[in-house]
Amino acid sequence: MRFVAQSLWICLMLGVAIGTTHPVRAEDRNPVPARSDGSSVKDQLRRARRAWASGKWTEAHAAYKAAFEAIDSTSVTEKESAEVAGELGLCELKLRKFRDAAEHLAWSLERRKALSPDQQKGFADGLAKAVQFVPTLYLSVDPPDAEVLIDGKPIGRPRRTYTLFFEPGKHMVRARAPGREEGSQTLDAQAATEPTMTIQLPRTVVSSAKEGAPAAPITASAPPALRPQAPGQPASWPTTLRIAGIAVTTATLSAGTLLMIRATSLDGDLSERRDGLSGGAAASGSRCWQAADRPACADLLRLRDERNLSAGVGTAMLIAGGVIGAATAASFFTDFSFLGLTPAEDRIHASPVATEREIGVKVEGLW
Repeated sequence: MRFVAQSLWICLMLGVAIGTTHPVRAEDRNPVPARSDGSSVKDQLRRARRAWASGKWTEAHAAYKAAFEAIDSTSVTEKESAEVAGELGLCELKLRKFRDAAEHLAWSLERRKALSPDQQKGFADGLAKAVQFVPTLYLSVDPPDAEVLIDGKPIGRPRRTYTLFFEPGKHMVRARAPGREEGSQTLDAQAATEPTMTIQLPRTVVSSAKEGAPAAPITASAPPALRPQAPGQPASWPTTLRIAGIAVTTATLSAGTLLMIRATSLDGDLSERRDGLSGGAAASGSRCWQAADRPACADLLRLRDERNLSAGVGTAMLIAGGVIGAATAASFFTDFSFLGLTPAEDRIHASPVATEREIGVKVEGLW
């Protein structure tokens, strides 16, 4: 009887359990994801600022970094993004993570219009301290859509010019793009230096013959008759001058472009320091130019002179490169037959080229 009573009790309990079980709804099987907003960034930012106020730099750095990494996946304003990056950089400066500090402070100052004058000055001063311990590379890449890799790792969306910060030592800088040959250069980076680098990717040569196509029959033909050349005439000097012209043009234009980039960077630093010194008042800024005995103003005058020198020399080199390039290009269409050399029309062929990205003249032949 006791066994029968226990069995009956177990059956009743199972029936109650089965009767009270709820059906699984579609929304339970596929729960709706929570809407993403900027609350996580703001929470991490508040946590980071509390740790900063307490002097807990490691805890503050972890919270700032989590907030910065969540910027792309949440809805935050440009001001909040710039503040998070700038404060993260200052925290990394406290921890002596100089390269990371320089990257985040520079990222914040690229959005300086969203920052207050005090924030701009504080982040700019922090960047000036960080770059004393790391190399700063000014890199230009052609074409501008090429992917750049530093030590095998991509550095982000493509652009024409970069300002990059490195740990001191040797690094490999590579660039690659579809339809172009890959380019690479080695950088021996030293602290507190500002090297420049240009990487140009030439177009790859595409073979017109298709793979697997049957070979065309080879027919014997007489070799072309060689045109006699006047004895004693140096046939190589036009080619030598053209090669020299191309080399000088490329070097001059590259140097001029880098100087103009340098002038633009100095102009931004000058405006930033002048705004911080004057506190937003135009009158103080104008008086400062005549007060060269003040250390801060002397620094502004030095930056202004460097900017003007870089801009002037860069402009002059661009103009000179353009003139040399034009003269070199004109030499390809000059007929030197009066010197007993091969006529120009037999050596080169020019045809217009127009694509969706560029327009110009294609020159082919023996130079």
